[in-house]
Amino acid sequence: MKTVSLIGQRLLLAAIVLAIWELSSRQLQAFVLPGPLAVFDAFVSLVKTDTFWTDVAVTVRRVLLGFVLSAIVGTVIGVVFGASRRLAVFFEPVISVLNTVSSAIWAVFAIIWFGISDASTVTVVFMTAMPLILTNIWDATRTVDRQYVELARSFRMNTFQIVRKIYIPTILPAFFSASRLAFGFGWRVSLVAETIGAGSGIGYRLRLAADMVQSAQVFAWTVLLIVFMVLIESGVIKPVEKWLFRWKLS
Repeated sequence: MKTVSLIGQRLLLAAIVLAIWELSSRQLQAFVLPGPLAVFDAFVSLVKTDTFWTDVAVTVRRVLLGFVLSAIVGTVIGVVFGASRRLAVFFEPVISVLNTVSSAIWAVFAIIWFGISDASTVTVVFMTAMPLILTNIWDATRTVDRQYVELARSFRMNTFQIVRKIYIPTILPAFFSASRLAFGFGWRVSLVAETIGAGSGIGYRLRLAADMVQSAQVFAWTVLLIVFMVLIESGVIKPVEKWLFRWKLS
């Protein structure tokens, strides 16, 4: 019953947004704000092109690769920093700098380093998402009760067992929370990177559409990105998180 009610609320919200969008588009010129039907027609036209699915696949591959690398590196370094206060204090200024550098700057650096290639976009996604995951994992690791660790050692548990039994259950909630944010940032910054330094992908097509003032296509690509983000979060990240924390629901 709750699921049906939630679906109804989501559909109502979507209807309200579409109604506001349609009414607003009638008050403005089409190149400023195209209506929902115009955007839908543009989307259908895009799907029929030969490059549509290739561009979508290229962007998804770049984002996923950058995100996976950032999750692995950020988690490992975050755990190391949480376990070693000396290392954490030494490298803390570096993490602060990484968290403040914008994705546009990383995009410029990536183009200088790698040119117009997949590596540029992957680098931008990685350098934007990794510090976020690292910081959250580091903070979560510091919340581990040292008494539990000492108790585990008194029972002669090795390092692997301590990490698996104590650290991982503590880190997982922070990891999924950071992953949601990092994945969303990854999608957004991938567009910046592809707009500046790519010859394919959704960001590249967005730039071409904007250069030719094809606003309906710009909106169509944008809506597609939003749908992808929602589907991946609700269809992959949330189910995995729910399965891992099913013991909390029992």
